[in-house]
Amino acid sequence: MKRTIIKIDEEKCTGCGVCVPACVEGALQIIDGKARLVSEKFCDGLGACLGECPVGALMVETREAEEFDEEAAKTHARTAQINAHTCPSTQIMTFPSDAEKKAATVDAPRIDSMLSQWPIQLLLVPPNAPFLKGTDLVIAADCVGFIYPNLHLDFLKGRKLIIGCPKFDDAQFYRKKLETMFKDSKPRSVTVLNMEVPCCFGLYQLVKDALTATGQSIPLKQEVIGVKGNKIKTN
Repeated sequence: MKRTIIKIDEEKCTGCGVCVPACVEGALQIIDGKARLVSEKFCDGLGACLGECPVGALMVETREAEEFDEEAAKTHARTAQINAHTCPSTQIMTFPSDAEKKAATVDAPRIDSMLSQWPIQLLLVPPNAPFLKGTDLVIAADCVGFIYPNLHLDFLKGRKLIIGCPKFDDAQFYRKKLETMFKDSKPRSVTVLNMEVPCCFGLYQLVKDALTATGQSIPLKQEVIGVKGNKIKTN
């Protein structure tokens, strides 16, 4: 049958995840760093998610599509624990910390900071900052610094750092500023550190899009950090 249904512009989508909780039926999920329609039958085509996308990547189109199944959508939403007030990145978890147990009996060794510049927030760093010129650049999600215990030892030695949050800041502003920054500074390499939660993958996509827009062949690497502070994936 022909009906209205959500269409996602993958070129614009940054994978920020803001649209996911806006879809009561749970028809949208972040997969491989992009918003995807899980199933046509879960989308009612009303477009409640449209106004939530910060980059205008969502639209409604009329095309041949599977008929909307309200009951199936409700069941899916309950199973996935997705509703209008929750987001995958806000799932509450508690887990035992081995480091916390060890700290109670053994003094942990101290290390000096390997941060070699200021500021570090993407919103504050000037695109033409001298310390960015020809450097090996690390762009990390805000949470990484608190979650990954060996951030300084593993990633900051001999590198410069920029941090930001693709979920709460202006994603389109990020992309444009990063593009200008890469054009001006021409970094030797860029490493993106993002958390494993869906909305955090938007940071990698923003960086990738900005690098592509410059036309420069700059090596790009991605490290995905788990919520328990472990490296779980390297691209």
